[in-house]
Amino acid sequence: MKPLVKPLFVVAMCAALSSCSDDSSPDSTSSGSSESSGLVESEFGKMPGGESVKIFTLTNTNGMEAKVTEYGAILVSLQVPDKDGNLADVTHGYDTLEGWLTNTSYFGATVGRFGNRIAHGKFSIDGKEYSLVTNNDPGGIPCHLHGGTKGYDKVLWKGEGFESGSERGVKLTYVSPDGEEGYPGTLTVEVTYTLTDSNDFVWEAKATTDAPTVLNIVHHSYWNLSGDANTSINDHELKLFSDHYLATDAGLIPTGEKAAVTGTPMDFSSAHVIGARVEEDFEALKLGGGYDHAWVLNGTKDGDLVKAAKLRDPETGRVMEISTNQPAIQFYGGNFLDGTATGKGGVAYQHRTALCLETENYPDAPNNPDAPSAVLRPGETYHHKMVHSFSAE
Repeated sequence: MKPLVKPLFVVAMCAALSSCSDDSSPDSTSSGSSESSGLVESEFGKMPGGESVKIFTLTNTNGMEAKVTEYGAILVSLQVPDKDGNLADVTHGYDTLEGWLTNTSYFGATVGRFGNRIAHGKFSIDGKEYSLVTNNDPGGIPCHLHGGTKGYDKVLWKGEGFESGSERGVKLTYVSPDGEEGYPGTLTVEVTYTLTDSNDFVWEAKATTDAPTVLNIVHHSYWNLSGDANTSINDHELKLFSDHYLATDAGLIPTGEKAAVTGTPMDFSSAHVIGARVEEDFEALKLGGGYDHAWVLNGTKDGDLVKAAKLRDPETGRVMEISTNQPAIQFYGGNFLDGTATGKGGVAYQHRTALCLETENYPDAPNNPDAPSAVLRPGETYHHKMVHSFSAE
């Protein structure tokens, strides 16, 4: 394999990641917070081993409310106003920590080390091959998915709330040991969720390593902007700022072809109703069981934010716009939701009742010499930023 291109989202490390503050008592609020403030910290429950798990409630001046928990660095809920000012939770998930412990769909989670798929669970760095668990097999072809058997979505992070001017948020840290799930190097990870008074909801990940490793840390919320988890997202309108998608094989691993979207049901370069073309006789849709592909984002990167997606629910008027510093966005249309996961309010989440829009590096990037490099080396800092901007029209 020829050397991989230097990643655009890796920059030289200028300082070590800061550590969290000491644990406070389980039912305490963070320093200076109160029920009327924009930040409230409380106990969410306990892990099977007895460890206390915190949940952080962030509220802005417009009434938007986000709940984030230390378990899995998960977004538990996000209350967003519609065109009439009515608030509703626009995410799938669970009401209790016990529910989240059963989460096999990656609802709301921070996934890693490598979000999305790695072919056959294998990759090489500097000529040395590494083997990971194969925990997914689309098309009957095994691959490694979302960090493995116990990825970042299933570990307990350490959270610390913060408030600054018109922002409030939570910083979560986790040290991933060398060899965890087969990945080399001890990785120190920091994930930050921030809610602003301009209705921006920001997810940001940074990481450093003591040995060369691969990573693609991804936020994996399931969205339904109607606020009604019983309804389909097929009536949502979606725009992707992309002229090409990554064609895949039957195992949903990119073939290396950047396929033009023009004239295909993969064309969301202008807004389209999601369900209008999802059942068309088109190879990519057949392989994915619907939309489950990475689109290559337009525009230069160089660490700057670019527009990635705009999602709108015509009924409620809610709009979510996404920008990122990553090279691609995975649009997953909830094809594998089948009613077996019973979530908030006892709702059984049915087929295509939510969608994911995950900014990221290319799937299987460690094995694709044409992809931006997924390798992180000592002295470098991985940085992934994803901004969700909410409005109503």
